[in-house]
This record gives sequence, structure tokens and C-alpha cells, in this order.
Amino acid sequence: MRSLNHGLIYHVQAIKAGSIPTVFTSNQLIHLYSKHGLMREARRLFDEMPEKNAFSWNAIISAYIKSQNLAQARVLFNAASHRDLVTYNSMLSGYVSADGYETHALKLFIDMQSGCEGIRIDEFTLTTMLNLIAKLSVVSFGRQLHSYMVKSANDLSRFAVSSLIDMYSKCGCFEGAWWVFGGFDHGVVDLVSKNAMVAACCREGKLELASDIFWTESELNDTVSWNTLISGYAQIGYGEETLRLFVLMEKSGFRWNEYTFASVLSACSGLKSLKLGREVHAWVLKNGLCLNPFISSGIVDVYCKCGNIKYAESVHSAIESQNPFAITSMIVGYASQGNMVEARRLFDSLPEKNNVVWTALFSGYIRSQQCEAVFELLREFQSKEETVPDALILVSLLSACAIQADLGPGKQIHAYLLRAGIEMDEKLVTALVDMYSKCGSVTFAERIVQRVTDRDSVLYNVMISSYAHHGHETEAIQLFKEMVERSVRPDAVTFLALLSACRHCGWVEQGEQFFHSMRTEYNILPEIEHYACMIDLYGRANQLEKAVALMKMIPIDLDAVIWGAFLNACRTNGNTAFAREAEEKLFESEGVDGARYVQLANVYAAEGNWDEMGRIRKKMRGKEVKKLAGCSWVYVQNRVHTFTSSDISHCKTDEIYRTLACLTEELTT
Repeated sequence: MRSLNHGLIYHVQAIKAGSIPTVFTSNQLIHLYSKHGLMREARRLFDEMPEKNAFSWNAIISAYIKSQNLAQARVLFNAASHRDLVTYNSMLSGYVSADGYETHALKLFIDMQSGCEGIRIDEFTLTTMLNLIAKLSVVSFGRQLHSYMVKSANDLSRFAVSSLIDMYSKCGCFEGAWWVFGGFDHGVVDLVSKNAMVAACCREGKLELASDIFWTESELNDTVSWNTLISGYAQIGYGEETLRLFVLMEKSGFRWNEYTFASVLSACSGLKSLKLGREVHAWVLKNGLCLNPFISSGIVDVYCKCGNIKYAESVHSAIESQNPFAITSMIVGYASQGNMVEARRLFDSLPEKNNVVWTALFSGYIRSQQCEAVFELLREFQSKEETVPDALILVSLLSACAIQADLGPGKQIHAYLLRAGIEMDEKLVTALVDMYSKCGSVTFAERIVQRVTDRDSVLYNVMISSYAHHGHETEAIQLFKEMVERSVRPDAVTFLALLSACRHCGWVEQGEQFFHSMRTEYNILPEIEHYACMIDLYGRANQLEKAVALMKMIPIDLDAVIWGAFLNACRTNGNTAFAREAEEKLFESEGVDGARYVQLANVYAAEGNWDEMGRIRKKMRGKEVKKLAGCSWVYVQNRVHTFTSSDISHCKTDEIYRTLACLTEELTT
């Protein structure tokens, strides 16, 4: 049959003439109808066939498999009067391709091995099973199947070799993949195996080896080869090399396709290069590829990652049909900029929501400090989704608890993790430690850290910061020594935590050692926060001259953070002379921020210089400068109660102020 229209005309004419199509013709019509989604017509024709052969059963079973109706396909499989190897392989392939049918696939394969109905396993059966093992990531099964393939001489074809390489690689056994490929001693087997090995190397992060294989016998390379290598560099985060290969691919005479652009746009997103993203976008427009959903969503993602929401909105609005990938990128973009109203609107427009959009919304609320919205979203997630929250969502929930210092909900989330048997990866462990630390439960944080054998720099930084914040300076330094002994390289965050620990207890010499070792031992340039810490340390230790000398050595422009730390040092040492010198420069760098005016006024007030304090206060009023009111909160009875200075908005204001008055009276008597 040449087309659907031709098939329908023939079928109608046969019905009118009262003739019965031959088995061969009926099989062709079943295949044609199912190919165009006409399953009802295909099934009706099959049921009306007076005679059926193996091809008939294979055609209708394959039709149901392609329409993802595996239950009905299995019913027909069991009822088939004629079954051959194609019938079994079709059913097996259907199970392997779908999620949740892995056990069915294994059982069917065992049935095939039993030799019932004279069925003999062939190469297609074995490569299909290799795909299943790669999906399950159980290398022991893979080795058993590989052994069977060697014994039955089914391991020699290029498809068998490439499937074995892919299986070992996806099971995390790179050595097995390399052994199958044979290295360079036997030369490159063929293009299919070569591409599989390049993909395996990229998956393992061995990009130099991937490149060596790629350029060996480069005349064999095709578009898949180029896309595989480009994708490998993009996934590892080597954006510049990705773009270099992208240009070289065209110069070598190969055409870019949607897979090439997906990798290149990913590289532009990683580099956060708006310029490169716009250049790729222009090329896409010139070549009329903007309607491709993969490419258009990639462009939206680039603009969102580069922070240009206006461009992202323009591309998104030009997409004719609803593109869930582009909408997801827009949600992530809006959330990253704190525009949760638009992020929520797009989120609600999606008929089906995956973990990416849920995580984006959770992260957006955390970034915007909307902790109550985080817990409301959790309740919505639990009511709409049958799956348990993934690790990133749980990290967001723990971050909300850390921000509000809500130990109760944090412990409940921890208990949920243990009950659900969720694997504790590095991010989850770090989030738990951070939550307990910021809620004041240093002991709980310590216990979690002690159970982790393979600690990274992020986990060390969180725990060192916890010790520093809660006055355990000795423990902070001891943990840093352990970090160095385990060959975990400290970073700028590590030293900020250490300097913070030193300033809390006035350890000037120890602080200076850490500060100088940043450059000399670890080649880390101090940032503005490190300098501010050192100035504060000198101020607390009554060594203001050292603070002044350090300020003169700072190689970057002094901002309000530095001047604020210096004013605190001046107040601690009662030195109004230095404060007056800092006043003019402070206001130049800070503008009209009320916090710095208050700091300066406090310096004069501490010395009893009320005239100068009045002058600063008058300047604040003249410029209509206001300091942000202090804010505190407490978690009581499953609710966060927030208070600001002179606040009367709380529903129990009268009771609160009466209690405060009683406490004040007790303190003064």
C-alpha cells in the first residue's frame, strides 16, 4: 500500500464488492492503519480475518506496543495461535522500552531461554536485553549475558559490540567497556562501536581519550560522532571547547542538527554568555530552525540563564504551540529573578508538572525568602503528586527551616528522609547540617558529619561556619586541620569562616596566619568580606592601627562593608578621630544607606560627643534617610510569628506588650 488514502480506498472497494482481502493484504492494512494511529480500524480488521498467520499476530501486537498499550499487547501475545521469534522480540522490546515493565522483560527472556515453541535467541534479543541491563544498571547481570553471548558467538557483530560497550558504560564499569572495545591494539572496530566508545568516555569524563578515539580514523566520523563529542564537552562544562568543535564540525563538511544546537546552547548557558547565545539565535533564525521545539526551548534557557528575561519572553511568545521545555526554562528564569508571580502563573498553566518545575518553584520561593510559600507548595505537591519529593525539593524545604530557624519542621523532614529510605547524597547531608546549625543544634549537626566518611569542601565549610557562629572556635580550627589532612582543598568560604571564628575570640595572630596563608599556601585572593573580617578582628583586639594599615593595602575599591567594619572598630576603641576621617569617604561609597549613619552616630555617642551625634542625626533627617527596622521571628504552634521595632500588627499585641512591661519591670527592680 502506497499511502493511507490508497489503503482506505482499496478496503472500501473490497467491502462493497463483498470480497475478503487476502491474509497478505490484511496484514499490510493492519500495519498501515496502526502506523497512522487508527487502532480501532486495525483491530476490527484483525478480528474479522478468517485466517491469521504469524505475520498477522506480529502486526497487531506491534501496533499495540507502538501505541504503548502493553497490557493489550500481552493479551494478544498470550492468545496468539502462531508465535515466532519476531513475536517474542517485539514483546520483549516493548517491555524494555517502557518504564515499570523490567520484571516482565526478565521473565519473558527466561521463557525464551527455556526453548519453548522452538524459539532460539538471536542477536536482536541479546542486544535488547543489554539495553535493559543498562537501564537497570546491574553490571553482574551484564557480565552473565556477555558470557552467554561469547559462548553462543553472538558477540562479534558491530551492534553487539556497541551494545556491550553501552551496557558496561551505563553500569559504571568503564574498564569492561574498554575491554570490549579492545583499545587500539586491534584498531577501531567500526563506526557504530567507535561512537559507542566515545560516548562511554564522555560519560566517564575521560574527554582526552574520547578525543583520541574520535580523531583516530577520522574519515569514519559521521554527524553522530561529532554530536557525541560536542555533547560530552558540553555536559562536563567545557563550554569553550564545545563551541570550538561546533565551528570545526561545519568546516569539516557536516551539517548541524537539533542535537548539535542543544549541546551548543547548553554550553552558552553554562558560560552565561549572552553574546554567544545571541549569535547562535541569529543563525537559527537565518536558517529557519526557530520552530524546532528543542532549539527554541534551548534559546529561552540561554536567555534565562544569562538573566535577560526580556529576550526570553520574546522568544517564548513566538513559539506557536505550548512547549513544556520552554515553559520550564521560563519558570526557572522568573524564579531566579524573584518574580514568583509570573513563575507561579506559568507553573499553573502546565497540565503536567515534572520535578524540574516543582524544584524551580521551591528554589524560587527560597531565594525570595518566602518560607511560608515553600511549605504551602509542599502541601500542594503532596496532594497532587504520587511520588515522594526528590532530593532538590527536600533541600529547599531544609533551607526554609534554616532561614527561619525552625527546628521542629526541620527534624520532621529529617525523620521523613529516614522513614522513606531516601538516599542521602552530598547536597541533602549538607542541607541537614546547615539546618541544624542555624537552628542552634550543633550537636545534631556534628553527629551527621561524623557519619559521613567522604566529606567534601562544602560540608566542611558548613560545619566550620557552624562552630564559628556558635562560639566553638577551637573545634572550628581543629576541623580545618582535619580537612587539610584529608587533602580536601579549602576555598574562600573556608577562610571566611575561620576568620570569623578568630574575630569572635580575639585571636589576632591565628587570624593573621589564616589570612596570609590564603595567598601564600592556597593561591586564594582575599575578597572584601575577608578584609572586613580582619578589620573587625583588629578593632575587637584594640589594634586599630593595624586596621588602618590593612585598609591602605586593600587592592580593590573600599565599599560600605569595609567602612562599616572600620566604624565598628572605631566605636569599640572610642576613636572619633579616625571615624571623622572615614565619614566623608563612607558617604561617598554608601550614598544614603541609613545603617551607616546610625553606625557613625553611635561612634560619637559612645564618646559622649552629643553635638556630633546630633549633627549626623540631623543629616539623616535632611536627606530623609531611614534605617531598615530590625526584625525577629519565632516559631510557635506550627506558625511563624514575625516582629519589627514598634510593631503593633500582631493579633496578640496587647498581651505581648503587657508581658514585655512585666519583664522590663523585673529587670529594673
